[in-house]
Amino acid sequence: QVQLVESGGGLVQAGGSLRLSCVASGSIFSLDVLAWYRQAPGKQRELVAADVGGGITNYADSVKGRFTISRDNAKNTVYLQMNSLKPEDTAVYYCNLRRWSSGLRYWGQGTQVTVSS
Repeated sequence: QVQLVESGGGLVQAGGSLRLSCVASGSIFSLDVLAWYRQAPGKQRELVAADVGGGITNYADSVKGRFTISRDNAKNTVYLQMNSLKPEDTAVYYCNLRRWSSGLRYWGQGTQVTVSS
């Protein structure tokens, strides 16, 4: 069992930046898929960014050019750098880990990001 703990959320004005962190209780391996999702009130959870290993990353169209996902396997941590934030980025952001070996998925508890206009 892996526990994921997110941090770094908060209240920021439009145009500002935040950096989210997610620390895993167990080791992260290079082929594990790490991702950030978000869920706004009344909306479905959506994929924001994913690091699928091997330096390959994917982003939702709505955040391309503004958000950057990165990982530090030695620290069992994945980050989401969010720049040029918009009010529509307001949501609870969740960290997700999918093990390459088993396919099992783990979720963090979420961290609130609120962007004021």
